[in-house]
Formats: sequence, C-alpha cells, structure tokens
Amino acid sequence: MLSVVNLRKAFATVVAVDGVSLEVQRGELFGLLGPNGAGKTTAIRTILNIIVPDSGTIMFDGKQFTPAMWNIIGYLPEERGLYRKSKIINTILYFAALKGLSEREAKPLAVKWLDRFGLKDSAHRKVEELSKGNQQKVQLIISILHKPQLLILDEPFSGLDPVNQILLKDILMELRALNVAIVFSTHQMEQVEKMCDNICLINKGKPVLSGSLREVKKKYGTNSLRIEFEGNGEFLKSSSLVKRADVYQNYAELELVDIRKSRELLSSIDDRLNIRKFEIVEPSLNSIFINVVGMPATPEEVPAPKTAPATATKQPLDKRLKKELFSLSVGAAIFVFSSIYMLLFAKNPDLLLPGMFLLITLFSTFRFMKMKKTVENERKKLEGGAIE
Repeated sequence: MLSVVNLRKAFATVVAVDGVSLEVQRGELFGLLGPNGAGKTTAIRTILNIIVPDSGTIMFDGKQFTPAMWNIIGYLPEERGLYRKSKIINTILYFAALKGLSEREAKPLAVKWLDRFGLKDSAHRKVEELSKGNQQKVQLIISILHKPQLLILDEPFSGLDPVNQILLKDILMELRALNVAIVFSTHQMEQVEKMCDNICLINKGKPVLSGSLREVKKKYGTNSLRIEFEGNGEFLKSSSLVKRADVYQNYAELELVDIRKSRELLSSIDDRLNIRKFEIVEPSLNSIFINVVGMPATPEEVPAPKTAPATATKQPLDKRLKKELFSLSVGAAIFVFSSIYMLLFAKNPDLLLPGMFLLITLFSTFRFMKMKKTVENERKKLEGGAIE
C-alpha cells in the first residue's frame, strides 16, 4: 500500500528527515516512533505531500502521489485543525465534502461515529465548547468518516482518557480487519506493543531501528528481568550486576550484565525488598526505546556553548535565498552598466532603460529580504524543537 525509500527533507541548516524507508501493507498497523524532535511529523507531512521532499521515493500501491489520492487517505494531524466557532456536525460534513462525500452520504456516517464516541448529543455544539479530548474525537471522526484505504495518525491518543484510548484501540483493530493500512506515531509505547505489527524508530531524522515488533524484542530480550516489590528499589541502579535499570514506585525492569547471575541478584536484594514477582522477560518497547535512543541529557550534562569565530557561525545560504540573490545581482549589474553607458557614451541619453532596471532591482531586493525573513523564521522554529 505505502512504500517509502530513502526519504530526505532539510530546512535551511536542519536535516529533519534523513534516509527514512518503510513499507506498510494493507491490514497492517505500523508504528512510527521517536523522541521529541526526531522528525516523525515532518516525515508524515512529506509522505502526504504536504511538504515536498528533497529526495526519496513515495509510492501508493505502486503509483506516485496525485491529488486524487487524498480521497483514499485519512490523516489526523497532531495539532488541532478544527474551526472553533463552527458546530461539530457542520465541521464534520465540511471535511467529508472535501473528501468527495455528499451531505446525504456523510450525515448518517457522522451521526454513527458521533454516537460511537459518545458525542451524539453534542452534535450541534460549537467545537470550542468541547474539551481537548472530545476535540480529538472529532478529528478522529473526520479522518475515518470517508472510509480511507490508508490511515495516518499523528499522536492519536493525545488528550484521550484510558477509557477512550481503549475505544480508539478497538476502532483501529476493526479498521485493520477491513484491510486498512494504518500508520501512527505516538509516545505511548504500551499502545504500540498491543497493536503494531512493524515499527520504525527514528532519532535525529535517521532510522535507527526497524522491523517486526517480535523480531525487535527478540533481538533486545536476552538479559531482561522484571521485578515487582515493596520498598525503595533505587539501589538497583548502582548494582554491579545490572547494566541498565528502569525503576518505578513498586516495579523495575532491569537489563543484566549476565542473565546467568539473576539468582545472585535475587539473593542480594531479597533482604532489602519485599519481592512479589521476579521473572525473566522480553524487554518492553519503552526500555528498548530508551536503550537505543538514550536518556535526554540533564542540564548539567549539556555542554556550555562555545564561542566560535564569526566566520564559523555563518549559516550556508538556503537554495531559495541563492536564487533570489542571483536575480538581485543580475538586475543591479544591468542597471549599473546601462546607467554608465547612457551617461558616458550615448549621444541622446534615454533614462527609460536604466529606470526600468532600477525598478527590477528594487523589486528583487524586496523579494530577497522577504525570502531571507522566511528562511530565518523556519530555521528558528526548527532549532527551537518545532520539528516533531
């Protein structure tokens, strides 16, 4: 259904997506994972042709993207994209019309899904009157109302309470049974573990782990222990037998240096904790995620910024800026030469031609400054962590 090969997208000096490849089949749930700022949202927007990629191949059923394909794709963006002053039912019908559905076709489906999500009695309320979670439900309805063949969801569980997370999970499993290809990005690893067939983990724009969830767990699951206990288990982090420890209130997931020494570990902690469960398990996806990506640096671990020479801090020009600068330079050069020729060599100087190139130069200057501001805003946004 969806094939992506060596996808790349850069903004000014930031490479948001670098060499991402993935395959998603019909009837498959695919998890696109990564920490904040990894490039997940940029990858999704590029796949959907909202952002044009710099390079790479994106195919839908063996064909390149065309505008007509929007009607077979459902997309849930991470940001709210609803008209806050509009009534819920009108908003749903409007987006359904954009997907080619008539009001006669869309209205019964809208009522059905509103009822499924517990919003039937709120159909004529304004969007702004809903909670964050209920607005998320409306966006989910919009993304699936037209019965898409490919469904792409960016943080679909955001704002949903546990009950509605289960409801969404059930709906996605139903769509999967109807042979819909589903891609979703989320930080909630437990949802990925319950639902996904295959995953792709990206970090700093690059793919670092991909494949079937079963094979990924098998690869990282040789030295893992799960312990449930009463007491303070923080000391487990400093044990010489433990390579890595995720310790919570009454639970810990450990990766041992040598799994054969699990009995030795049990003996060393038996008198310090009240053990309820002690078992060798495959690691959770959350622990694999941390193991591959690493923990974020604490403030004291972040190196102090270094003062660099002015020449070293200059950013390379964006291609768009280079194009505008070239136009400006050509116009200015022609203006200067035509002015000199008219003043020094022409018998009957005609200022019309220099005047025309002066206007062109001024217009090119305006376009260059406008593009420069646009590129700088993009760079600041991306460097501030806006790429997700």
